[in-house]
Amino acid sequence: MTASRVRMAYLVSQYPRISESFILREVLILRQLGFDIKVASINAPDRELEKLTAEEREESVRTLYVKRSSWHSVLSVHLRAAATNPSGYAKTLAFALRLGRADRERRLMFFFYFVEAVLIADWMRRNTLTHLHVHFATPASTVGMITSKLTGASLSITVHGPDEFYDVTRYQLSEKINRCQFLCVISKFARSQLMKLSPVEQWNKFEVTPLGVNPENFPARPSGGRDGSFEILCVGRLAPAKGQHVLIQAFAQLAKDGQNVTLRVVGDGPDRQSLQAMVERLGLTDRVNFEGAVNQDRIQQFYRQADVFVLASFAEGVPVVLMEAMAIQVPCITTRITGIPELIRDGIDGLLVTPSDVEELAKAIKRLIQEPDLCRKLGEAGRQRVLGCYDLRANVGHLADVFRRRLEA
Repeated sequence: MTASRVRMAYLVSQYPRISESFILREVLILRQLGFDIKVASINAPDRELEKLTAEEREESVRTLYVKRSSWHSVLSVHLRAAATNPSGYAKTLAFALRLGRADRERRLMFFFYFVEAVLIADWMRRNTLTHLHVHFATPASTVGMITSKLTGASLSITVHGPDEFYDVTRYQLSEKINRCQFLCVISKFARSQLMKLSPVEQWNKFEVTPLGVNPENFPARPSGGRDGSFEILCVGRLAPAKGQHVLIQAFAQLAKDGQNVTLRVVGDGPDRQSLQAMVERLGLTDRVNFEGAVNQDRIQQFYRQADVFVLASFAEGVPVVLMEAMAIQVPCITTRITGIPELIRDGIDGLLVTPSDVEELAKAIKRLIQEPDLCRKLGEAGRQRVLGCYDLRANVGHLADVFRRRLEA
């Protein structure tokens, strides 16, 4: 199968989405490589149309949004599916309900997954798509698995982690491994977690396909001396897993220690109110700026003015925001968890600290304040790490090779 003949469906939970912009970039590059990819999204974009970038607006026009379907069209599609394939329709509904097990609320939830799957199956049929690829082994891939059951289409999933690994029963990971033709994983850590859940005979299904950034879109900033306060930058969803409360506590220690520091937090999410309350309680409102969610076309300005990028996460896959900061030569401090040490080698490409350890994080930041040469060295090494191992075009090219090889089999 040549690249020009590779036709496939992509399914995601929400597309486009600020925190998952790498999916859009992946799809665009695969299309440039000759793939015919059509995208379905369970949910509408995470912003109003006027707040999307031009690229995102263009992509949203060609995307199927499942939950935008009218009840009339939903009913029509289901009646047609039940009439043309009554046995398959009934068996797939029974399969979906079994996944929900005995819990009434879960069975109802899986019934709605079935409703969505039938809509996607109809869309795939109309577009003659016979392979479905899903990002994240979370509910969207459950819908994808039900779709595969109904249509007989082959299925693959890109597994990011770590959420899926914390509740393998809820996310039906073992079932998904069994049903998938192959699974892509963004790190060796993620591969190890799937290995733990599956017999060795299935390990050949797992393909390591790292994410990446385009270094041309994140050019290295010029080296230079610091003028004014030392600015700490954190970009990410404001959510418990990101550990921003720990970062603010560490920042408070630095401020109390007399360090001339400021903190800029870019992103939004459920923890915003409590984070702002903590900042007020600690008397740091004049030093901490909350910028909210920012599109890709604005994010560079924040990277380029930062002295250090800090991610105090408790749980991650391999964060693309770290790759972006590293590409611009911003030295990074983050936690030694999950797949992060595959991206950043401690003391070589950045600094790694113990998750939840406020004192260790504050000490690492203070070290970079006091050692500008180390800042420069880590920043330069970080960019070289991205160029060598996390170049987006090279890594999507590897993913394309995986798709060609697996879909030819």
